Amino acid sequence: MLSFILPFIVLILVVVFIHEYGHYYFAKKYGVGVTDFSIGFGRELIGWNDKSGTRWKICWIPLGGYVKFFGDRNVFSQADQEELLKKYNKEDQEKLFVTKPLYQRSLIVAGGPIANFVLAIFIFLFIYMFAGKDFTPAVIDEVQKDSPAEVAGMQKNDVILEIDNNKVESILDVSKLILMSTSEVVDFKIFRYDQEVLLKVKPKIVAGVDNLGNKINKRIVGIKLSPYNNEINHKRLGPANALIESVKEVYFVTTSSLKYMGSMLTGSGDSSQLGGPIRIAKISGQVAEFGILPFISMMAYISISLGLINLFPIPLLDGGHLMFYAFEKVLGKPLSQKTQEGFFRIGMFLLLTLMFFATFNDLKDLGLF
Repeated sequence: MLSFILPFIVLILVVVFIHEYGHYYFAKKYGVGVTDFSIGFGRELIGWNDKSGTRWKICWIPLGGYVKFFGDRNVFSQADQEELLKKYNKEDQEKLFVTKPLYQRSLIVAGGPIANFVLAIFIFLFIYMFAGKDFTPAVIDEVQKDSPAEVAGMQKNDVILEIDNNKVESILDVSKLILMSTSEVVDFKIFRYDQEVLLKVKPKIVAGVDNLGNKINKRIVGIKLSPYNNEINHKRLGPANALIESVKEVYFVTTSSLKYMGSMLTGSGDSSQLGGPIRIAKISGQVAEFGILPFISMMAYISISLGLINLFPIPLLDGGHLMFYAFEKVLGKPLSQKTQEGFFRIGMFLLLTLMFFATFNDLKDLGLF
């Protein structure tokens, strides 16, 4: 159990710290006073004050964090700005979040998700520059009899070029792209006898386990792959190419995640794969056993997920505040406190529902249901 908990805590501390530091960075940049920078919730374990008066602390529930601004009493403070200003002198008013222009408030709020995406790009950049990236072409070595691939017309020695319009840069991309596809039918572009061929394959959904032994629903097409000419093409990239590949990976994970979430909303996606803290803790511990590179790769993917989820237009999340600012831009004034309270109740219900569903899947994964 300890082998799961320690990697999970390290992962969460780093990803949450970067997220909250994004808020902190833009707040300080625009002169907003910051009273608290907390990693975790609940009772403080350790903490200290810096020269500007910010209390940096780590609390005993390491499942998130927050940055508290000077004079920010509650989430509706933007709606009662005039009442708030009466309580502070001219100098202190300059440090209030609510007095800042709309674009500055928006950047401060968006700073957390932005920082998460930057962290992921930096991690992939480091990996591609120092460990390298695989570019081995994916060649079909065997097509299983009566499999979806055989029905679709795939043949031995076909080279897979694209899956669902995503370029296959490596033999490692094939299983990832098939697994992350949300379509009932997967589009393959293959290279055969000096020409490109488009094939549509309807995968079988079978219960199985991943490389870590966790239960998943696999999408099987029935092919075995081998390196092109049996040669592995794994190479380190220069800074420019590594940056390009890093941005492409973050973009791919982001768009694939959005498609997956969209498929769950429409009822066509596999909601059993949605997990919460328990599953993340379990997988982080398993991945950590394979070494530092797989672990920091997982950290990058978790960082992308945290940044993306926080951009959803749900009150209580960063995206909810950005939604309110969009209304403020259109209406020329903040939404009333009563209206915001209504949105926040809806947001709380949605978040609690999501947490309950994810936790139920976690417990089911552990065999408790």
